[in-house]
Amino acid sequence: MIVRQSSRGAASAPDTNSFADIAIWLLKSAARETEMLLLFESFLWRLIAAGIPLDRASLHIGTLHPQLLGFAWNWRREDATSYEVKVLQSTSETDSFKLNPLARIFTTGEPLRRNPQNPEAQAEFPMMAELAGAGLTDYIALPFSSGTGYRHAMTLATSNPGGFPHAAGPEVRNVLDLFALHVERHIAQRIAENAVNAYLGDVAGRKVLSGSIKRGNGEAIHAVIWVSDLRGFTTLSDHLSGADMIVLLNAYFETLAGAVLAHDGEVLKFMGDGLLAVFPIGTETGIQAAARAALAAAQLAMRNLDALNGGALPQLAGIDGWHPLRTGIALHEGEVFFGNIGAPERLDFTVIGPAVNEASRVEALQKKLGRSILITEAVAQHLDHALDHLGEHELRGVSLPVAVYSPRDNP
Repeated sequence: MIVRQSSRGAASAPDTNSFADIAIWLLKSAARETEMLLLFESFLWRLIAAGIPLDRASLHIGTLHPQLLGFAWNWRREDATSYEVKVLQSTSETDSFKLNPLARIFTTGEPLRRNPQNPEAQAEFPMMAELAGAGLTDYIALPFSSGTGYRHAMTLATSNPGGFPHAAGPEVRNVLDLFALHVERHIAQRIAENAVNAYLGDVAGRKVLSGSIKRGNGEAIHAVIWVSDLRGFTTLSDHLSGADMIVLLNAYFETLAGAVLAHDGEVLKFMGDGLLAVFPIGTETGIQAAARAALAAAQLAMRNLDALNGGALPQLAGIDGWHPLRTGIALHEGEVFFGNIGAPERLDFTVIGPAVNEASRVEALQKKLGRSILITEAVAQHLDHALDHLGEHELRGVSLPVAVYSPRDNP
């Protein structure tokens, strides 16, 4: 999966460059580059300027992520473009990966060098035939040492008739070793980003990594608030084993959270069987757009839940007595505080405020009203969707009754 690309080409490096120049750059100004894609691209063109006949290269790093094996950066001189790619966990189980030179060096930790034109190399690694067809004459795969326990490697390839004349020279090894230190720096940053984003979400993750880590740090935001709850959770918990309940909850939350994320919402918290999310309202996203996105996400969640109940996931086939799953979703609007709360040494990044409490109490009306999606008047007035008015309702802790609506096409 391609994430981004850069086509700066030779302009990303000086016209002429020595290995000493590359070393100075790596020790000084390269440290200011925050994007691995741009750093890798510039490094390769500097190698070319120093006389390395480079035609293809790639960089591969492992990472800590629930779905990703790692990231890769691929470069070809012929189109002067570098690509950043996400590598899924499932990739490691494919034959193409197992028969790739990278799998070998990840296992052995030893560098590997082959001439793709040799039939022996093509028999050993089928991808060599493709490289040979592209005219490449020398392929080097180099493992990068890591103190993190993750696997990293870099590959270099050339079509030069004599291969890489100085690939193993001390000057080349020196700049590669220095570049490896930058790779380690980016790996540490990427792992931190992956970890906080997986557990806190993109918005909260960025805030934490930017330094918003003190208790009380945060900001007031205007948002459409989503609160949802799984119906019959206690009964399910009593009936199912812990392992089966985890599988079921993962499928359920993937259905709801996936719908929120698909419509640019921010998932903030999984609370037992509950989900808290927001659709922020700002200068670029007005209240009407946020309200429409929240309703579209709620309706998508209900459709996906119907598909789940219909047997869309085979991993649930062996679990008896779990369906149909039912959920209640409340959409409300208001100002909330988005930030750090908790003890000095154990913080939580969440949304608090009266509007959150009100949304939770509206969601609880689902049992009484029998509708799966409930919308307060604060949100409903910004929708052009056909809605049923379900009356005015008293909410605990709220001085005035709240008008509640539901989409006519979601009974």
